[in-house]
Amino acid sequence: MDIKSWELLSYIVTVIGFPLAVVIFLWERRQERINEEDEVYELLSDNYQDFLRTVLEHSDLHLGIKESTKNLSSDQEERMHIIFSMLIALFERAYLLLFKSRFSRIQKRRWASWEDYISEWCQREDFRDRLPQLLNGKDPEFAAYIMAIAQNLTAKPNA
Repeated sequence: MDIKSWELLSYIVTVIGFPLAVVIFLWERRQERINEEDEVYELLSDNYQDFLRTVLEHSDLHLGIKESTKNLSSDQEERMHIIFSMLIALFERAYLLLFKSRFSRIQKRRWASWEDYISEWCQREDFRDRLPQLLNGKDPEFAAYIMAIAQNLTAKPNA
C-alpha cells in the first residue's frame, strides 16, 4: 500500500471509526448504569420482602392491616417501635438510592412502587404518630418527603 492509501484509511478511521467507538463506549456505560440500577432496585425489593417476613413473624402486632393496633403491652410496643425503625431505615435507603429530582420512565415506575409502600404505611395512625421520633437523625430531605406524604394522607377525609 502506498502513502495515499494509508492516508485515506486514516481519514476513514478518523471520520467513522472514532465516533463509532465513542458511541459504543457511551452505550456500554449507559447499559452498565441501567444494570446497576436494576441490581439496586432488586436488592431493595428483597430487603422489603425480608421486612414483610418480620411483620409476619410478629403477627400479634397486627401490622398487616391498615388500622392502628391498640392496647399493646410494653413488649409489643417495643417490638413495634423496632419494626417501624427498620421500615424507616429501609425507606430512607430506598429514597437515597432511587429518588431523583428528574426520573427516567423506568426510574419513575420503580420509585412509584416505593411511594406506594410509604403511603400504605403512612395510612396507619400508629406509624404516623411515631414518625417524628422515627425520623430523628434521618436525611432531612427524606424526612420532609415522608412527612409530606403523611400530612397529605391525614388531610384527606377518607385516608
